[in-house]
Amino acid sequence: MTFDQHLVLWLLGLPLLAAVVIASLGPQRGILIRRISVGVSLLSLAMALLLAVRFANLERAGLHDTGSTSVLPGTFAPEFVPGSTVASPHSTNWTILSLGPGSIHFYLGVDGLSIWLIVLTALLLLPCVLVSWTHVTERVNEFYAWLMILQVCMIGVFLSFDILLFYVFFEVSLVPLFFMIGIWGGPERQYAARKFFVYTLTGSMLTLLGMLWVVLACHQQTKVLTFSIPQLVQLVQSQLADPTTRPFWSTVQLGVFLLLTAGFAIKVPLMPFHTWLPLAHVEAPTAGSVALAGVLLKVGAYGFLRLCIPLAPDVSLSLGLPLLTGLAAAGVIYGAFTAFAQDDIKRLVAYSSVSHLGLCMLGMFSLTAVGLSGSLMQMINHGLSTGLLFLLVGMLYERYHTRKISDFGGMATRMPLYACCLVFTCLSSVGLPGLNGFVGEVMCIFGIARHEWSIAGRFPILAVAACTGLILGAWYLFTMLRGVLFGPVKEPEHHGHAIPDMLPREWAAVAPLALVCVLIGFYPQPILRTMEPDVQTVARITSLARTRASEQANAEGTSVAVQDETEKR
Repeated sequence: MTFDQHLVLWLLGLPLLAAVVIASLGPQRGILIRRISVGVSLLSLAMALLLAVRFANLERAGLHDTGSTSVLPGTFAPEFVPGSTVASPHSTNWTILSLGPGSIHFYLGVDGLSIWLIVLTALLLLPCVLVSWTHVTERVNEFYAWLMILQVCMIGVFLSFDILLFYVFFEVSLVPLFFMIGIWGGPERQYAARKFFVYTLTGSMLTLLGMLWVVLACHQQTKVLTFSIPQLVQLVQSQLADPTTRPFWSTVQLGVFLLLTAGFAIKVPLMPFHTWLPLAHVEAPTAGSVALAGVLLKVGAYGFLRLCIPLAPDVSLSLGLPLLTGLAAAGVIYGAFTAFAQDDIKRLVAYSSVSHLGLCMLGMFSLTAVGLSGSLMQMINHGLSTGLLFLLVGMLYERYHTRKISDFGGMATRMPLYACCLVFTCLSSVGLPGLNGFVGEVMCIFGIARHEWSIAGRFPILAVAACTGLILGAWYLFTMLRGVLFGPVKEPEHHGHAIPDMLPREWAAVAPLALVCVLIGFYPQPILRTMEPDVQTVARITSLARTRASEQANAEGTSVAVQDETEKR
């Protein structure tokens, strides 16, 4: 096994092993459990960063050529590459289940679409552990064991290149959050956990049908039974390039797109499939909210990018572009206004996710290279900024046991360091130039504006909606800051105990995320350069879909003209 292969396997194996050890220690050994969890989170982050550096070096050396038929050495598996049908002999690709002519494989790898999401997942585990240090006091071993299993599932989604392995990680990630919300959540935790689980499970079952449909359709047409995502994309592209098989795939694409969208739209969540999200966020413990907003919501958007667009490009263009951009634009405005109406800070941040991820989907379904890059960048930025917001809200709740804006006032005089962190995070969330949020937002808006302008110079309505959402985002976040931090001092009842400012443990949770926000804001190029080849490959797939749509429109126009001429004669 190569060094890279060991890294990929240990990214999954280390948290899983830690979960087993922690669960077996029992609830009485809380200090040891917390120390093990911190150690595992630091090691996971170190391995993810090392993997990212090695992958970026391969990109810089020109070894990752998505347009060629060569495969990337090591564990860096081939992705949406017409012509790359098999994994590298050095990649992690073990048979799980043989199905006659085809097999399900434990097929792991990374590419430009997933590597920084893996780093984000590993980065957010550390603050999740630290913020729960004093908050979680009951059944400590179970809580941290579930947190480690959640880490395994979320990283597993981004590492999977077998479509059923992707689905297994995608689905099993619901289980840890279900228990974390249901056991350690707020007063309505059991209802929130049930709603979260049932709602997302229903959509996921439809997604499974879509995955199986595309596998069986490829087998029917090509006699090749495969669950490999790169090979499925290649087979679909070859079938769409053949005019004789294209009519068959028109129907298949429609069904696959609708079924995949049913699950992924709930996970994003797109309006009106978002109703489970605010309650789940409000009732979840702080670590659950950070993981949910920081990573789990990205799984839905990543599913659109990894599967939905490449496996159903024609329908993504003809139906997905107008439908999903319309829903996303509505979600940007709706989420912002609804966030402004909230008095609970945590609920406000939850609704802000609907708005921010609507912008992410606007960029993605512009189906342009710049919009796709902006969407992927925005996934990372939203995970950092919103994760920080939930951390800070959790710290405030831990001190005062209330999250209502009306209960606070002038807290900047009581906790000046905390106030600085909260202001910084809000500026990051609204996209202040020089911080991380600005880069992804500008690229998403530019992508959707470029698409709209390409339609005979049409006025960029969706881009205007996106800009309006950004203005409204500043409105509700600054209103929250004014109510909590400024004005006359209004401190909730705290039974006379001294309320500390930021503690060293809390600085250790907040500082790494804040530092990354600044680094991305000033120098996003390493991330953009790493993801560019794979984004360009997806963009080429959508470009071919545009070409086919144009050819069909021209053919239909010619047919109508000939028919009119015949009738005149």
